[in-house]
Amino acid sequence: MGTPFCSRFTSLKVTPFIPGLAPAIQLKFTSTLPPLNGVVISRMESTAISPSNNSSPTTTVSAVAAGCDTTTTGNNSAEENSVSDTVIQYVVLRRDLIDTWPLGSVVTQGCHAAVAAIWSHKDDAVTLQYCSPSNLDSMHKVTLEVKGEAQILNLAEKLKAGGIAHKLWIEQPENIPTCLATKPYPKSVVSSFFKKLKLCK
Repeated sequence: MGTPFCSRFTSLKVTPFIPGLAPAIQLKFTSTLPPLNGVVISRMESTAISPSNNSSPTTTVSAVAAGCDTTTTGNNSAEENSVSDTVIQYVVLRRDLIDTWPLGSVVTQGCHAAVAAIWSHKDDAVTLQYCSPSNLDSMHKVTLEVKGEAQILNLAEKLKAGGIAHKLWIEQPENIPTCLATKPYPKSVVSSFFKKLKLCK
């Protein structure tokens, strides 16, 4: 995150007036906020004048300030948070099945697991957000792979221990664990469970 910065400039001009003759004071403040390369500038003017008698000395004070810039430099933290909290569904396939089964069969296993995970948590607030009409055309999924049955069962146990809702798809009648899918989660909540896995290619 960048660090906000602030710069100020002040000018002061004083002409003494006659003691006992109080000047009539008029204050005028003007504030403008024109963006300049992402920097917001504020301006303030203050003026004090004496009565309109031209023979009377006057006192005039003027000040100009370039006020505090609250614009941050560097990475935008709001955008970073948005990225890290993207709602996402993880799907994990077995590499050994990818190498030995028809591609369509493996894709079908992934579809089974993903749909089952969503339907099993259809009333969950994050799932409803993920499947809302405004998000249907912009869903986020990450498809990963593990080596085989032992690895996918181990992953399922880790997710269960971590309280991460998921569906381990068991293909019947073979009774083979073929695929795993989480329910939709903010990425920041679940990404640590999958950081050591490879993208499925």
